[in-house]
Amino acid sequence: MISKRISGIIAATLMAVPAIAQQSAGKPQFLEQPNKTVTYFSAADVTALIARAKKERKGDAALVVAKALQLAPYETDLEYRASSKPLANVGLHPKEAELVYVVRGSGTMVTGGTIAADNMSIDGGHSQKIGEGDFIFIPEGTPHWISHIDRTLVLMSMHVPRPVPTH
Repeated sequence: MISKRISGIIAATLMAVPAIAQQSAGKPQFLEQPNKTVTYFSAADVTALIARAKKERKGDAALVVAKALQLAPYETDLEYRASSKPLANVGLHPKEAELVYVVRGSGTMVTGGTIAADNMSIDGGHSQKIGEGDFIFIPEGTPHWISHIDRTLVLMSMHVPRPVPTH
């Protein structure tokens, strides 16, 4: 009787592992950074942070995020995305707009539409090819997602708190 219970627990655990791995695959990996005010970030700093993100990327992490500029309540993050597999989760910020600058690479961004139940894609929405030098402004409350990466994509993104109307 006990061995059947143990076998059942082991089987349930083994079946859960792929589901847990799939759920965490789209989650970003955050590089440890000191939590301090930083108001200047040079081109050399950006290059060094890209190299660090590439070096410290674990396995097939969909996204590596590192802080660059910080002046509360604003923060600018470097986002390093090496491949389309696995994809990162859909982003949605109810009270913050997001300004994105493409530093390197190219891909496809989808904005608007409806977030799929698994939070790993968008139904509908507008697909836009993005590439080096592009700026993208994403209003608060707008789903957004990188659906494809052509070449390693490096973005600088700034979340901008905005008042939400209370109609």
